[in-house]
Amino acid sequence: MTISKTEAKQLLERLIFEDIHPQDWVNDVWGLSPMHGDSCAKLLEAFYNLIELCREEQLENLLQSIYQEKL
Repeated sequence: MTISKTEAKQLLERLIFEDIHPQDWVNDVWGLSPMHGDSCAKLLEAFYNLIELCREEQLENLLQSIYQEKL
């Protein structure tokens, strides 16, 4: 059974952003450097678009690969 896109998104957000909300991360970086903040905002948008475009099986395989590397 594959995980849903919502579950995959939540797991990936926790892996990447840990305890901070992704938009808060963008805002924090923006406060330090508008140029880098703009890049972060584009990166976050790409992240969400990729999640929407990927099939659930692909997302699950990605998560399995990442978690396996962490072990």
